[in-house]
Amino acid sequence: MTTTTLPTPRKRKERSQADKTGSKAFNRLAATCLTLFALIWLIPFAYAVITSVRPIEEITADPIGFSLGSWTLDAYHAAFSLNSIGWWYLNSFLISTLSVVFTVIVCSLIAFGLAHLRFRGKGALTVLILAGLMVPMEALVLPQFMEFRAFGLLGTYWALILPATASPVAVFVFRSFLKGIPDALIEAARIDGASWWRIYRQICMPLCRPAVSAVAIFTFITTWNAFLWPLLVLTQTKSQTIPVGLSGLLGATSINQAEVMASAVLGLLPLLVVFLVAQRQIVQGVASTGIK
Repeated sequence: MTTTTLPTPRKRKERSQADKTGSKAFNRLAATCLTLFALIWLIPFAYAVITSVRPIEEITADPIGFSLGSWTLDAYHAAFSLNSIGWWYLNSFLISTLSVVFTVIVCSLIAFGLAHLRFRGKGALTVLILAGLMVPMEALVLPQFMEFRAFGLLGTYWALILPATASPVAVFVFRSFLKGIPDALIEAARIDGASWWRIYRQICMPLCRPAVSAVAIFTFITTWNAFLWPLLVLTQTKSQTIPVGLSGLLGATSINQAEVMASAVLGLLPLLVVFLVAQRQIVQGVASTGIK
């Protein structure tokens, strides 16, 4: 027969005090790491904003300074008047918006079929689609370029929209979310005479709003920031996107730092607006779908 010795009140108090001390130390360490990484991200952004409003004379005298003796918006006026940044904005917005619409529709339909329909080869098709997660985008650049050249789509918006639409990540997110919908709910709808299209449109998609928000936001951000593929397929200046257009400014023989930074800030503003407006949906989407 064994006996259990309960800790004395003094030992329990000492253990509680040690736990509180450990929690405080961990919170301070986490806050320090968070502050350091926030500063690493904020310092370049602050430099870009400050440089974009500094007069050219101050930039020439001190190119990497953060001092702001006087400020001007001439660089922003020059960015709009001397470059095609308006067209770059329009191209990026149209391509990103259409990519979001087509990605949500196509990938959710594929995921719905993989999650709830029964057909031969479904397992092999699922493995094949998910294998796309392991293939780097750079490895597909040459085959995609030859494919779109054969179809005569180079230089068009479709050369950017179609590759973004076939997203294995989006299929994986929708499939994971749709698999969580109870089969009893689908079977009850089928018994009531609902078609598969009606089940998809009126039952599954309203329940997938967090997944739709997550896929839409990440597709918009990814498409907006894409650089390599738009650089290869869009050759006309007025058909370029924001990242490609900004790279052209950096390649000029005489670089106006204020103008380049003003263009970079203007290109970043839409993403900040999207993040601030959809911040709650981003957090909910990441939490519910497990995107990392």
